[in-house]
Amino acid sequence: MKTLISFLLALVLVPASFAQRTSFLQPAHLTCEYQSNPLGIDTDTPRLGWNFETAAKDQYQSAYEIEVRQEGGPSTVWSTGKVISNRNTQIDYKGEPLRSFTRYYWKVRTYHEHDPPSSWSSEAWFETAMLKPSDWRAKWIDNGSTLPARDEDFYKDDPMPLFRKTLNVQKKLASARLYISGLGYYEAYLNEKKIGDHVLDPGWTTYKKEALYVVHDITPTLKAGPNVIGIMLGNGWWDPLPLKLFGRFNLRTVQQTGRPCVKAEIHLNYTDGTSDVIGTDASWQTANGPIVRNNVYLGEHYDARLEIKGWNGLKPSGNAWKNASLAEGPAGALHAQMQPPIRITRTLKPTRILEIKPGVYIADMGQNFAGVARITVKGKKGTRVSLRYGEALLPDGTLNYLTTVAGQLKALWNMNGGPGAPATAWQEDSYTLKGEGTETWSPRFTFHGFRYVEITGWPGKPTVDNIEGLRMNADLTRNGEFACSNAMFNKIHEAIQWTFLSNVFSVQSDCPGREKMGYGADMVVTADAFMYNFDMSTFYTKAVRDFANEQRPGGGITETAPYTGIADKGLGDESGPLGWQLGFPYLQEQLYEFYGDERIIATQYDNVVRQLAFLQSKAIDGLFHWDISDHVAIDPKPEALSASAFYYHHALLAAKFAGILKKPEDSVKYAKLASQTRQRIAEKYLVPHTGRFDNGTQSAQLFALWYDLSPEKDKTWAVLMSEFARHKDHVASGIFGVKMMFDVLRQSGQNEVAYRIANQKDYPGWGFMLNEGATTLWESWEYPDNAPSQNHPMFGSIDEWFYRSLLGINPLAPGFRKIQIKPQPAGDLTWAKGSYTSIQGKIVSDWKKEENRFLLTVSIPANTRGEVWVPLTPGGDLKENGTIIGKEGMSKHVRYVDGYGVVEISSGDYTFEATTHN
Repeated sequence: MKTLISFLLALVLVPASFAQRTSFLQPAHLTCEYQSNPLGIDTDTPRLGWNFETAAKDQYQSAYEIEVRQEGGPSTVWSTGKVISNRNTQIDYKGEPLRSFTRYYWKVRTYHEHDPPSSWSSEAWFETAMLKPSDWRAKWIDNGSTLPARDEDFYKDDPMPLFRKTLNVQKKLASARLYISGLGYYEAYLNEKKIGDHVLDPGWTTYKKEALYVVHDITPTLKAGPNVIGIMLGNGWWDPLPLKLFGRFNLRTVQQTGRPCVKAEIHLNYTDGTSDVIGTDASWQTANGPIVRNNVYLGEHYDARLEIKGWNGLKPSGNAWKNASLAEGPAGALHAQMQPPIRITRTLKPTRILEIKPGVYIADMGQNFAGVARITVKGKKGTRVSLRYGEALLPDGTLNYLTTVAGQLKALWNMNGGPGAPATAWQEDSYTLKGEGTETWSPRFTFHGFRYVEITGWPGKPTVDNIEGLRMNADLTRNGEFACSNAMFNKIHEAIQWTFLSNVFSVQSDCPGREKMGYGADMVVTADAFMYNFDMSTFYTKAVRDFANEQRPGGGITETAPYTGIADKGLGDESGPLGWQLGFPYLQEQLYEFYGDERIIATQYDNVVRQLAFLQSKAIDGLFHWDISDHVAIDPKPEALSASAFYYHHALLAAKFAGILKKPEDSVKYAKLASQTRQRIAEKYLVPHTGRFDNGTQSAQLFALWYDLSPEKDKTWAVLMSEFARHKDHVASGIFGVKMMFDVLRQSGQNEVAYRIANQKDYPGWGFMLNEGATTLWESWEYPDNAPSQNHPMFGSIDEWFYRSLLGINPLAPGFRKIQIKPQPAGDLTWAKGSYTSIQGKIVSDWKKEENRFLLTVSIPANTRGEVWVPLTPGGDLKENGTIIGKEGMSKHVRYVDGYGVVEISSGDYTFEATTHN
């Protein structure tokens, strides 16, 4: 927070004087809109970028040159010439207007001062999709069914529609594409083979504002002559049940909904330059499929007896087909889906299957995760196998469903989910056998959070070979690695990976079972940790757009996006509480800090201004007095203090964004608002001359220190330390306090305290969770066996500390153009190693402590510079690659700050050794 409104807008790369310059750079890893060779972008100003692969030192770019050509068109549509710039990311295309449905190839070469240019890079490409709404020729279609008249009728069998169309390929194909939006979810087939490997496509959005379409290359699957495309639809979030989550919130009343529908186009491009377009219309055929019920919460029920053999091939069985009906579809604009698709990313085998009662079996997958089960079964026609899911077992060995039922709707609590809703909103799937030998099945249009599967109705006795767990998640690129000498920390890190991947189903959810919603605060406290571990560039870009799509008429931002009706302690007009509204601007800031993305800030600036104006209109004497605050803190929450601190944060971000966009009047205005708010908070909540804020809890003191609110900082620190002592170096704060705790302790040189708290093995803490058998993080510090979930990312902010403190990897300039490596060894740690693959390239920190010496190996990507902090005792020597570069008071290369030797370096690989003389 100290550097929130102090940031760099331009960088000049200055090599360290002891680094030797080598050859010029060769660009590699070319990207467009953060992706390698994206198929189907819908922006006419895509951003290009690249980085470099070299271990040589002192490598930086002084200029670049880009050439873009159109496939089958003019030789060049953009040639930049030599551009004097060290920028290698976020470069806007500024060539001739791009055409829809066109592939463009591009290459780049770079310059290093007066050296000759590099060789041209290998060509990369990007392909446009629909650049304007009028590019669509297809129509929305459905099967002509109508919505049930009564809420209770939604819970009855409602077979999902199938669609098919025969198309003829009569010329030699050059390429073929499928552009498809199937709502809520779709699976597409060509000649009986599934197209692509995505599941739960497309992503969830606010349909009245936006729906997503996906582009598939179907060239290899098409054959000369007749071909058949088949499409199966599921309800997804577009046609949810009228289930009143928590007895109050009905998705159908707050979102645009409708019957499952699809809009799709097949583009056939022939080698002779001609093309055909086949779009969905009333000529397509439709029939009922074997999925008789499906819901994102309650599960999927499949009756294999209703399958139509060959439904997606040339010769379907039966005569149940009829013409499709034209449908209204969603009101929102169609946009290309740019975030990573959801895929099956891992298959798990049960560690055991137990028969707990006659005919009732429990399969233990050994790991809590999100996805579905897949079964292989053989039995008589009409046999129905049911699967129920849970995160835990009861003492008698039966399934504990209480932490995963939808919206806390459980008979035990007598909570009413509305007419027709089950008394207990189980996660449950079922499969009815067709009786034709061995049958393999898994649900298509739902997902669950679970470790255990209760199996009933099985013909015979299931074995571990009959069931698998299919982990599903947005297929994020893993960018981070971490390991250290503390085995428990490594286990915490692993549990966080499973937790995070359980909660990325096109939105970052709170949990994969009970709610599945995108809460703003959960993103605020974990965004940094997510971004150190995974490439979140396009995922969080969508999240920002989701919040913008839900902005209320008055300017407020909702608690969740897409909006689900929840507005706990909000500010009216269906807006959320301040800490949860913070998700909208905070994610923009992190996209800027991690990826150098100014466009997201420019695009959303007016919405941020509207949001802040709304907050200003709701303030009482310049402050706020209610908020969800530090959720699940053990001590009483400082509700009013936190609410006003969040307001201060909103003002700081508006000031920062105005500065980035070179709007000085706005920047000054919002900085003044922030300053006034900070002063008011201190005047109201600081007990004079004591350093104590509000109720003096860990949470209160952490808010004061993280936001730099205290004019009595030393005393405020003393109160915080006394609170840590009162809790015997255990955490007592909630989701915000935990993130703030590790930040302020790291930044203030108090990492030993952070280590002691993180290393606790009893209640409350991460070690306690592990000792109680957790394989993912919980929603509460206590063991959750009734209400809180056992798969919640919000305490995963400790992983940020692993990267920022134990590895010491931090950005000193947006987009990691300048990098700090400052490992902070603590406790009994003897080594830590890891990396972060930034938008500039891979950053490595690998250290170990030995008697009388500290070894640190670092790697700094080309075209960046670094600041390395090596722990160094007074009088010790500092070597780089075996050569002494620093002796306290005797080196122009090394600064000495608070027990560190600080070295400015250029790019490259370095090994530092700090030795102590006894």
